[in-house]
Order: sequence, then structure tokens, then C-alpha cells
Amino acid sequence: MPRSEFAVLFAVLLTVAAGNTALQTVLPAIARVIKIPDMLVAIIFSFSALLWTFSAPYWARQSDIRGRRRLMEVGVIGFGVSMLGCGIVIYAGLQGLLVPVATFALFAGLRSLFGIFGSASNPAAQAYVAARTSEAERTNALASLSSAFGLGTILGPAVAPLFIIGAVGLAGPLFAFAAIAIFVLVAVRRWLPDDDPTHFPGLIGAGANAESQPGLPHGAPASEPTISGGATGGSLQAAAAGRTPRLSWRDPRILPFMIFGFCSGSIQAATGQALGFLVIDKIGGTPLQAQQEIAIIFIAGACATLLVQWGLIPLFRMTPPSLMRWGTLVAAIGTIGIALAPDFHALVVAFALSSMGYGFARPGFTAGASLAVGRSEQGGVAGAVTSINGSCFVLAPAIGIGLYQLSPTLPYLLGGVALVALFGFCSFSPALRTEPTLHDD
Repeated sequence: MPRSEFAVLFAVLLTVAAGNTALQTVLPAIARVIKIPDMLVAIIFSFSALLWTFSAPYWARQSDIRGRRRLMEVGVIGFGVSMLGCGIVIYAGLQGLLVPVATFALFAGLRSLFGIFGSASNPAAQAYVAARTSEAERTNALASLSSAFGLGTILGPAVAPLFIIGAVGLAGPLFAFAAIAIFVLVAVRRWLPDDDPTHFPGLIGAGANAESQPGLPHGAPASEPTISGGATGGSLQAAAAGRTPRLSWRDPRILPFMIFGFCSGSIQAATGQALGFLVIDKIGGTPLQAQQEIAIIFIAGACATLLVQWGLIPLFRMTPPSLMRWGTLVAAIGTIGIALAPDFHALVVAFALSSMGYGFARPGFTAGASLAVGRSEQGGVAGAVTSINGSCFVLAPAIGIGLYQLSPTLPYLLGGVALVALFGFCSFSPALRTEPTLHDD
């Protein structure tokens, strides 16, 4: 795959993830200023995640039929429109133009656009990479792509306070990410080939000769592209006819990976959702004054994630089973460390360690699920992975906030114990401890 194409895919996932989790930084402060109960903040995330969970498999199938690029465009546009609308509503609420109940209702409604349409980008990007790499290369390729989403998850809250400027105040990060979405959309349209089969009817049956035709996509957008990226007539016909494989997350080949992904993601979502409130309450002062400390913590987490996914994973050529085992163990140590941290500096170190663990674990889950199925099912497994990632935010944020209200350390103590149990699951599950077998279709 050309570097320019991978860079665009990376930018898409980084932007969507960063814009999504940037709200973890500003929403606690917004809630305290507008006087919205903490639990309603969790409900906003949960409702959007529920929509994401149900819409992701649909968009994954559509990416097989209509092409990956078009679905990435849908995701970026949905993300941008949602961010812009939410920014306007939050600004109006902060200025007293809307009462808190109206602010919450409008914000939740506009946020749902992200859940419905923003989920289109992730399975399309994953399937795009899987369709253009051999199985021997796919772990590193998907780990690199997953690092975009993982890095964005941490980087968003880290950079969000930088956009709290001028008259827009706490609504600034939302407007900033809406503007970034425009640039990403332009990059998608300019540097990714149009792989919509309806635009290239001449490719059907063209085989490897299609590669030599200028302006055509590098491979079939659907089920069975070749390792070299040449278009295959059969897969294009299947895509045009809409006969793409449907892969359920309950498929026994990927079910253990889905369980791991749901559990690890839910723990990360629950503990991450409560972190902003923990910093505000631990540091003291006004919610706005705590934004700098929140940014420092998330920057440390972003650096740790970057070190793992761009440095350690490629260096040691770690396989999915080792990534999941090491990841859960390191994340457990860091999560318990957050609960026991005596001061702000210890809190930064503990969160960085926790982020490092998830930096190992999440790519391991993604790559392991991809390698468990054949090439013709990459769109389906990408949709299942995206759906599971979204489902982690349906109940976990509310659970994290609820536990935090009982005791500030409770989400992290229980999260650490759960991660230790998940480490045991990885160690004893045959599917998760067995090295993948290469079986390109």
C-alpha cells in the first residue's frame, strides 16, 4: 500500500477517535458549569455508543458493496456535522441561551449523528488495509492502523484544552475538530482511489490487468482482492450484487477475541470516563483550572501508547496472543496504580502505564480477529470489531461514573482486578493463546 494512502487512513481514524474522546476532557467541566448531573454525561456517551454498535455492521457490509472510500467519506462527514452541531449547542448553553435540560437533549441528539454515521469510517479503513496486505504482514499493518485509533483516544483529551480559547471557551474543541474533519475529508477524496465498483464496470473480469490502468483502484473494494492488490472479477461482481459475507461476532472463530475486546474496552471506557472528574476533584479549584492537569495526564498516556504501537510492537514483532497477555497485565498494574496514586505525579505515571497496556492489548485483539478468518470475510470482521468497540461505551461510562460516586478509587480497583481476570482468560483460552495460522484465500 502506498504510504500516502496509509497516511490518509491513519488520519481518518486518528481524527474520529480524538474528536470522540476529546469530550472526556471538556464534558466534565461543561457539566459542572452548566450544572448537568455527572451521570447525564455518561448517558450521552452511552446513547451514541449504542447507535454506533448497531450501525457499524451495516456500514461494514456497505463498504464491501459500495467501496471503502465512500464509506470513509460518510464517516468523516457524519463526524464533522455532529461536532459542529454539538459545539453550537454547548456554546449556547454556556452563554445561558439554553436551559440545562434543553442543552442536554439537543447535545444528545446531535451526538447521535456521530454514533449513526461516524461508525462508517472504522470498518472501511480496517477492511481497506486487510484487503491489501498478506496475512503475514497483517498483524503489523493493523497494529499500525489500530495505533491511530488508540493514539487518538488518548490524544484527543490531551489536545482538547488547547482549543479552549477566546469567546468560544469550552465549546472550542468541538469547533476545532469540526474544522479538522474538513481537511481530512479533502485528503480522503484526493489521495484515496475511488474503489466503488459501480464507477468502474470495466474492471469486472479485468483481473490483474486492471492494475496497469491509470486512475483505477488498486484492488477490489469487496470480498476477495489479491495479495498484490489487483482487482478480481469475481469479488467485484459479488460486491456489485451485494452478496458479501455476513460475519456475526458470535462466530466461534472470532468469539474469544470479541469477548476480550469487549471486556478490555469496557474497562478502559469506565476508568477513562471517570478520570476527568477524578482530576478535577483531586486538584481542586474550578473545573476550568484543572484542564491543564487533565491535558498533562492524557499527553503522558498518548506518549506511552505511541511508544508501544510505533516502537515496541514492530521492534519485537509481537503476535496477537502475546500482545493481549502482556497488554492486560501491564494495564492492570497501571489501573490499580491510579487508585493508589498519592499525588498528581504518581497519577500521571500510573495512567501512562495503563495506556501502555491498552496499547498492546487493543491491536492484539484487532489483528487476532482479522487473522482468524479468511480474506473474503475481512469486511465482516472489521464490522464486528467496530461494533464491539462501540458497545464498550454503552454501559461502561455510566458504570464508571456510578462507581466513582461511591468512591473515587473504586472504578480503578475493580478495573485492575477485572484486567487480572482477563489475563487469566487470555492464558487459558485455546484461541487466544495459539499462534495464528496463515490461510490466505
